[in-house]
Amino acid sequence: MQKDPLTEKVIGCAIEVHRALGPGLLESAYQQCLAYELKLNGIPFRTEVPVPIAYKGIQLECGYRLDFVVDDRLILELKSVDEITGIHRAQLLTYLKLTGIPTGLLINFNVARLIDGLERFKL
Repeated sequence: MQKDPLTEKVIGCAIEVHRALGPGLLESAYQQCLAYELKLNGIPFRTEVPVPIAYKGIQLECGYRLDFVVDDRLILELKSVDEITGIHRAQLLTYLKLTGIPTGLLINFNVARLIDGLERFKL
């Protein structure tokens, strides 16, 4: 898969957060610190972005929220779990389909090396 500069910058920011904090914290701590790191690097983003569900011609607010939408073209789904499972992958793939955003990163901060907790998705 071809890497794009925005995704690489975001991964660099996530690695910086992981280097500073290490594994073992709550997802919310990593989210706050990653938001700060993205801001320091001038990367545009939004957090806790609602995802409505289209059902029979109407939009329903079902409580789904994206951890990050970066530059309106990259979704970040953060985790701090022992292991990424199929349901985590399915969640991100569903978000990509629902939003039409083509690229996503699933980032698990609960690993010794962040690169081992990183998965890229592209529609």
